[in-house]
Amino acid sequence: MRATIWGCRGSLATPGEPTIRYGGNTTSVEVRTASGRIVVLDAGTGIRLLGLALRDERPSRIDLILTHLHLDHVEGLGFFAPLFDPECAITIWGPHQNGSSLRDRVAAYLSPPLFPLPFAEFGSRIEFRELGAESWQLDGLNLTAAPVKHPGSTLGYRLKEDDRVFAFIPDNELGLEPESGLALAERADVLFHDAQYTPEEYRKRHGWGHTSIEDLPRFLTAADPALTVMFHHDPTHADAVLEEMHERVRELTGRKIELAAERSSYDL
Repeated sequence: MRATIWGCRGSLATPGEPTIRYGGNTTSVEVRTASGRIVVLDAGTGIRLLGLALRDERPSRIDLILTHLHLDHVEGLGFFAPLFDPECAITIWGPHQNGSSLRDRVAAYLSPPLFPLPFAEFGSRIEFRELGAESWQLDGLNLTAAPVKHPGSTLGYRLKEDDRVFAFIPDNELGLEPESGLALAERADVLFHDAQYTPEEYRKRHGWGHTSIEDLPRFLTAADPALTVMFHHDPTHADAVLEEMHERVRELTGRKIELAAERSSYDL
């Protein structure tokens, strides 16, 4: 499989010169399986660019898997071109919702007064599947979902094809629950993990649902991924700040660490 980053910013999109190297679009990652199946993880503003890239291909099926419904993970949905293609069947997977359904919450966001077009008038064939802590298969891809430490119903994911593993945990507060997501990340070939805050920022944002780079090393020692990609960059962090944080994590861990960057791809 191949994982391609279309957005890796957290909280709020931040376009402009200070974020040009790593990108300002919020979370969205495309996974292509060996069979060619398209699995999209989260629907931040980066998913718009993915939709544009798929115009000529016009896939007949897409699986869109949401970690949770905070705006930075769904705000690109209404601008994802395949949602308006009557020839495309889209399954939207996501966590169980307290007091409502996944479908109703997504439809409320993608309808007036928050969106100009009623959700019922979108062109594609859309179905919803709600998830808890469970495993399932899509062709030859094995997927596992598990709750992680973040406000609201939030899941992380482990994707395995043959013997290769990709773990996706973009929002996770290790400072409150040091082993949150550990089983998902264990011995992954590639791990995308929340690394939003400096230690100084985290002291002021305790309980906001994100990881300080100071809490990451112990988790990585326990999980032992082959490659860790620092993900969910804070909107206030310019490229130079991210590079300073990256160097600090490398010093603390001695492990293979990279910074998430838009349009970067990882072959597993």
